[in-house]
Amino acid sequence: MKILFLGDVMGRAGRDAVISRLPGLREAWQLDFVVVNGENATSGHGLSADHARDLLAAGADCITLGDHAFDQRDMLAFVDNEPRVIRPLNYAKAAPGKGARVFETQDGRRILVAQVLGQVFMKRPYDDPFSAVEPILKNHPRGGQIQAMLIDMHCEATSEKMAMGHWCDGRASVVVGTHTHVPTADAMILPGGTAYQSDAGMCGDYYSVIGMDKDEPMRRFITGMVKGRFTPASGEATLSGLYVETDDRTGAATRVQMIRQGGRLSPAAP
Repeated sequence: MKILFLGDVMGRAGRDAVISRLPGLREAWQLDFVVVNGENATSGHGLSADHARDLLAAGADCITLGDHAFDQRDMLAFVDNEPRVIRPLNYAKAAPGKGARVFETQDGRRILVAQVLGQVFMKRPYDDPFSAVEPILKNHPRGGQIQAMLIDMHCEATSEKMAMGHWCDGRASVVVGTHTHVPTADAMILPGGTAYQSDAGMCGDYYSVIGMDKDEPMRRFITGMVKGRFTPASGEATLSGLYVETDDRTGAATRVQMIRQGGRLSPAAP
């Protein structure tokens, strides 16, 4: 199976880049399944129902969210009615929607997508992510009734993301980190056949401070004073993510490649 994961979509620049480029990438790379993290797609704070529909129409088979999952209030109802949008498993016990789902590709193969929030340096005390993901791993053995499994580990600390990668090695097909908006140069296949990258990066304008127009973040760092709101940078976006090929029989990753398309970062493709 050929899987593309795109990192956090950041504001209008990121949305426009995904909407305009993803259809061509699906065709050029003969992708079987595309997962997009969309939790910053609406003004940098959450994802609206309309913007979710736009990303799905552009070719995303699944959208994952994150700690900003419900910043846009209409997502509270939308996520219950749109199974292609996944919120974190351990967000809150009463949260609407689901944190994991099995999807079918057009040719009938099955892939499970799940998302979990980390605990280290996060603003809220989320439940233990390792305990949250363990039932998913046990109940859906890789290479059994599913051909692949992807885990989106949404958190601050690279150490916590790495620990999740090792925890899932040999059981998940892909563990990929999101949230910090900067792509890490550690894409690899772990010994048990799990493709891993600490952070996929963002789909947004990198002439910025993690996707936000640089002036207000710099002011706060330099002066300690707040003058205005953070607003997403609006220059040309880079699509950043991870491309993975898996063995349908075993669910193991056979190839992994960092993805960077357009914008300021040096290009990378399968």
